[in-house]
Amino acid sequence: MDSLVLLIFCFLFGMLARKMELLPSSTPIVLNNFIINLSMPAITFLFIHRMKFDASLLFPVFMPWIHFALAFGLFFFIAKWKKYDRKTTGTIILTAGLGNTSFVGFPLITAYYGAEYLGVGVLCDQPGSFLVLSTLGIATAAYYSSGSVSPMGLIKKVFTFPPFQAMLLAVLLRSFEIPWWAQSSMKTLGLTITPLAMVSVGYQLKLIKSGGIINKLFFGLGYKLFLAPAFFYLLYVLILGGAGKNMQVTLFESAMAPMITAGIVSIQYGLDEELAVMMLGVGIPLSLLTTPIWYYLFSGV
Repeated sequence: MDSLVLLIFCFLFGMLARKMELLPSSTPIVLNNFIINLSMPAITFLFIHRMKFDASLLFPVFMPWIHFALAFGLFFFIAKWKKYDRKTTGTIILTAGLGNTSFVGFPLITAYYGAEYLGVGVLCDQPGSFLVLSTLGIATAAYYSSGSVSPMGLIKKVFTFPPFQAMLLAVLLRSFEIPWWAQSSMKTLGLTITPLAMVSVGYQLKLIKSGGIINKLFFGLGYKLFLAPAFFYLLYVLILGGAGKNMQVTLFESAMAPMITAGIVSIQYGLDEELAVMMLGVGIPLSLLTTPIWYYLFSGV
């Protein structure tokens, strides 16, 4: 409960700080760089290094890949039906197809399940959401913006991402004991993700009022916050027979709000900036209301 209160407080503070100009406009850049280069690598290394791997952990790894593939197919046909242009189609695939499994997901996992289950979140995020964004996501953005995709550029982007490097290093060093002081330091750094990420998210949120946007949000957020987690419950639990806390956290991660980085990529590639901003601006606060419902529904798994 304390973690959830902290999450909401930092989120609201971020919004207030932007409105009242309490923090400079460069604040999100600084906070995001700190998280990506220090906080996330630390928590990634710590939990991957000591995590006990078994077949059930394939569920969180594959969840974001299935999630994105389903979104691509669904919105390809919805775009044809609703006559969306290329920029809108690419944006809704990226923002609805990729979940915020780290910046929002990690704090929520800590709040609802405890920090000991962050390892499952790391598996959803690093070989999952981040790798999808860095490969299929970038390819999708380039395709719908009529740009080009460089295979070497994609490989470089993946292997130079600090949390991904930390994950590889943790796997390579699993047979070695990490000193207690190093583990303590990494845990402390990891604890900064919740307050810093939520201040950053709150600071960056903007709401734009425009005709036709409601229809797009209905389909995009309807899939991301409701249809996707229901689908994974059907697939992972009812069909494949998954159960236990790790499965609950995996399903919970499938219900996260749209990924901030996916929205940024949409904007950088010249897609539908208004839709990207609104998917984040509406989706993240709304997810704080929908995730408690999914937590309750998944608690019996």
